[in-house]
Amino acid sequence: SVVGVRAYEQPPCRVVGRAGPAEVREYGPRLAAETTLDPGTREQAFGLLAGYIFGKNRAAAGGGATKIAMTAPVEQTKSGARVTMRFFLPRSLTRETAPEPTDPRVRVVEVAGETMAVLRFSGSTDDARIAERKGALLRELRGSAWEPEGEPVFFGYDPPFTPPFLRRNEVAVPVRRR
Repeated sequence: SVVGVRAYEQPPCRVVGRAGPAEVREYGPRLAAETTLDPGTREQAFGLLAGYIFGKNRAAAGGGATKIAMTAPVEQTKSGARVTMRFFLPRSLTRETAPEPTDPRVRVVEVAGETMAVLRFSGSTDDARIAERKGALLRELRGSAWEPEGEPVFFGYDPPFTPPFLRRNEVAVPVRRR
């Protein structure tokens, strides 16, 4: 993805509307590996989840460790010192076939289908920039046909070594039609 070509599997979605520059997408149910650290950093959360997909797990059928393909986006929420991060798992895995994490701080969770308003941006992903883009997304929803139903999250699509100006970043918030 250094040159803007993304080969990672992404959760399927369907665009069902707009709110200014924000897309409104319908996502189906999906499976994710998740961790919450309090206190914690993005780097610590990423490391735990990367460990899970790179083999710190037990195969569901009772075998040894299984490597899992990386997908995009990585979802992140941060509130004070608390960080929650999710890696969405490939569609080929189910709750029954997903490997079991060996670290108790990592959980495999089912994420319900949802409708989300999503605003894309590139560049820096420091806390201030993400907060500014979340605010911009919520402003776009004011007066639109869509009402927020939760707190915004950050979606990162590219590895950390991708130059900031080439990164695909998004902020997203669950919504419902007014």
